[in-house]
Amino acid sequence: MIEVLIADDQPMIRSGFRLILESAEDISVIGEAGDGREAVELAKQLSPDVIVMDIRMPNLDGIAATRLIDNAKVLILTTFHLDNYVVEALAAGASGFLLKDATADELKSAIRSIARGDAALSPSVTRTILDIVKASHASRLQPPSELSTLSARESDVLKCLALGMSNHEIGASLYLSEATVKTHVSRILAKLGLRDRVQAVVFAYRYGVLEG
Repeated sequence: MIEVLIADDQPMIRSGFRLILESAEDISVIGEAGDGREAVELAKQLSPDVIVMDIRMPNLDGIAATRLIDNAKVLILTTFHLDNYVVEALAAGASGFLLKDATADELKSAIRSIARGDAALSPSVTRTILDIVKASHASRLQPPSELSTLSARESDVLKCLALGMSNHEIGASLYLSEATVKTHVSRILAKLGLRDRVQAVVFAYRYGVLEG
C-alpha cells in the first residue's frame, strides 16, 4: 500500500485529491496539510511514501518544504505552467511534477511511479524542463569530486539520463539489459547523493555532464 500525504492550502482541493486517491486499491491517504510547514511536521510524524505538494502555499511554500523533507518522495502539483519554479522544486528534491489539470488516472499513475523510484514526468514535460535547466545553467559550475567516482559505463548512463531517456531506451542505446541499467542508475544516485533520476537530470545539466 502506498501511503500518501496531501499538502495544499485549499480544503476543497485536498478533499478532491483524497477522493481520487482513495478510489485506488493500492493508495491510502494518511494525512492532510494546509501549508508547507504543516507538511514538514506531518512528514516527520507519519513517514508517508509520497507527498502530493502544492508548489505555492502560505507560511512555507512547496519548494522550501521539499528541501526540508528527506523521508518521503515529493510530487509537486501546480496550476502554473513550467517555469523556473519547477526546476527549483526538482533541484530541491522533488521526484516529479504535475499540473493540477491532470486527470485522476495521471495523478494516481504519477504517485505509483514516484513510489517505485521512477520519475513522474511526461516526455513533453521532461523536454521543457531540460530546456529550462540548460538555459538557467549556461555557465557551468565546477563538477563535484563525486562525479569522478563514476565508472565509464555509469558516466554513459548518466548522459542518457540527462537526455530524458527511459531505462528501456538507455538499454537499447548502450546494449544493456533493463536490469543492468537499473543497477547502474541506483549506483549513480548513491554515488552522487541524489534521490532519483529527476535530480540526476538537473545535476547533469548543472555540471555540464553532456559536454564532458
